[in-house]
Order: sequence, then C-alpha cells, then structure tokens
Amino acid sequence: MRIFFDSNIAAGATTHQLSETESKHIVKVLRMTYDDSLGLINGMGGYFEAKISNAHPKRCELLIISEEIQNSPAEEIHVALGPTKQMERIEWFVEKATEIGITEISFITGANSERVRMKPERLKKKAISAMKQSQRRFLPRINELTSVSEFIKTHPNGLIAHCYDGEKSSLTSIFKSSGCPILIGPEGDFTKDEIDLALENGYKTITLGENRLRTETAALCACMQARLTLDQ
Repeated sequence: MRIFFDSNIAAGATTHQLSETESKHIVKVLRMTYDDSLGLINGMGGYFEAKISNAHPKRCELLIISEEIQNSPAEEIHVALGPTKQMERIEWFVEKATEIGITEISFITGANSERVRMKPERLKKKAISAMKQSQRRFLPRINELTSVSEFIKTHPNGLIAHCYDGEKSSLTSIFKSSGCPILIGPEGDFTKDEIDLALENGYKTITLGENRLRTETAALCACMQARLTLDQ
C-alpha cells in the first residue's frame, strides 16, 4: 500500500481532504482513482488507512477506514552538528538518521563552521520521504541554525565528540534516554574554547571509534550507537 504524509489529519477523523499538491500527485501522477486504498501518516504517531472517495486533482477526498495512534516515544535521540559546505551530505544524514529513528536534529555554527545559512524546509522534505519509506510514525524535529554557545547554554548536560587528545568515554556507556544531546563539530572541529564551554555546562567527552570520521558520518554513527543503546 502506498504511504502518504499529511500533518493536518487528526485522530478520530472519518474523512479528510488532501492538499492541492498531494491531490495532484495522487490523481495526476500516480493515476489513483475512486475506491483505491492508501495509507496516510501525520508525523505525530498517527497511521490511517483510507480509500479515495473523490479523485479530484485539486482536492482529493478520502474516507478513513481505520486508524492506529502510537504514543510519543519516551526516549530521545537529539544530534546537533555543524553543517557541511555541501548540502547533499547533510541531506544524506537527515535521510538516514530519520530511518534509524532520530527524534531531533539541530544545526550549530561556530568558529570553524563552513556554512552559516540553512534551509530547514528542504531538509524536512528529505525527512518526510525517509519517514514514509521506513514506515516510521514520527517526524523528527529539525531546528534552525544556532550558535554553538547558544545551543550549549540552552541544552546543557550532553555529550560532545571531538578530535583532540584526552580521556574519552564510549557513547554507549554514558548515553541517557532523555536530556542528552550529542554534539558533533564541523569539519574543522570545535575550538578548545567551545569544548571548554561545553564541559563547563555539564557535557562529557565521547569517542566514536579509532578512526577520524567526516561530520555527517560521525553524526550518523552517534545516532546509530544511541539507537542500539536504547534498544538493548
């Protein structure tokens, strides 16, 4: 069954009208018609099985057959990373992290950052596509770009990965299921001042392995290790 996304459908709905964009895609592109079945997710835990009751290319109407509502997950996986110069690499991370089950993604800018502007809406589309493909029920929150210092002060007591020498713990040994954001630096890494600020605000230093990883690879590795820790 084809799966579609619409954040406007609410629990308990018996009928629903899709947006003009989604209606055109379903009726004109996919050639779906009256009484065809489809699945609909709202990114907030809802899954709805429906049939097309009016195959209008601008306002396709659905009859809701059944619904399943999942409660919001108690655990959190929140990764904050310095965006790379090439947006394709960040889009790749968002896609794969959504499939794994990340709950929140933040982007941070600091002294060694390569990018100072972001387009969250484009990344949200990638996340929606990955959510549909992996049949996950919750869309991760994607935050606006903010400074490293502001993020650390707003989200204390997390984990930070960097390439400087020093004592480090494995992520799996100290990761917590809530209130534990994971900081991944830009390709030029965090400055020592930024690391010191994190440590002063309750952050603990982690290692993701022996090899030096690209920013998006390190972020995905952290996401995967957090997921495996929560699933134990």
